[in-house]
Parts: sequence; C-alpha cells; structure tokens
Amino acid sequence: MSTDEQQQRQRTYTWEDPAPTSAANRDMHGLDFLRGLIDGTIPHHPTSRTLGFTVTDAGEGFAEVTLEPQEFHANAVGSIHGGVLATLFDTAMGFCVSSTLEAGVGYTTLDLQVRYVRPVQTGKGVIRVQGFCEHTGRRTATARGEARDSEGRLLATGSTTCLILR
Repeated sequence: MSTDEQQQRQRTYTWEDPAPTSAANRDMHGLDFLRGLIDGTIPHHPTSRTLGFTVTDAGEGFAEVTLEPQEFHANAVGSIHGGVLATLFDTAMGFCVSSTLEAGVGYTTLDLQVRYVRPVQTGKGVIRVQGFCEHTGRRTATARGEARDSEGRLLATGSTTCLILR
C-alpha cells in the first residue's frame, strides 16, 4: 500500500429530505421550531449533518449550537477552518432571531461578521456557539454571538443583521 493510500480518509453521513424541515421552519413559531430540532421531532438540516453540529439549547432570543471539531474541519494550517465557525455563528445567530418570530415570518442573513480570538483545534472538546438576539424590528433584526471551548475560553465573537421576511 502506498503512502498516499495509507493517508486517505473517508467520511460517510446521512441526512433527511430538507423539505419538511423547511416547511416546519416556515409554518411554526421560531422557538417551537428550535425546540423540535432539540428534541428530535424535526430533523436537522443538511448543513448541520454535513458539518456535524446540532442545536442544543434555545429560548426566546437565544440559540446555541455545538460542534466537536474533527479532522475533516481542518484548514491548510491544521486548525479548524474559519468558515466552519462562521457557519456555526450564522446558524446560532439566525436561530436566535428566528426564536422571536411568529409562525409564517421568516428571515435571511443580510450580513455576518466573525472576529476570531484564538485557533480552534481538534481533540479539545466541544465548541459552543451562542446567539443572542439584540433587536427584532418589523424589517430587520440584529444579533451577537460568542464561541467558547469546553473550558469556557472565548474563541470568537460575531454579529449579524437579518432581513425579516413578512
């Protein structure tokens, strides 16, 4: 076996049809939708399956997603790719906005900013990204977020503006 063959990695995963999840997100109060993701009555969307993160907590104006960084999240310098963290921020902050919206009202990200404080490595435990809704208006909403490691150290901060879709 060649060195290249010995170093090959493979990953297999599954996901559900995203249509029922999208319909539930449209048709339910945002917080009820998040509670369904947490208790498993609503399947997570394909992005969360692809990256391996889940929604683990939610309340009015609050959402948390968690990820245990894996080798397949690595960038060229060996730390976790910043885009993986940006996706976690986009999800946590978008869902915290969603938790303030009534059924039939949607949202989409207008902007996203992530500020990285320290690198994220594999084998260091679970990463928690929490989103906190600061304001939900008729047309826009704003939120902020924090990523922390299993020891509570700050890894990154984020902010977003979302367009409210009525």
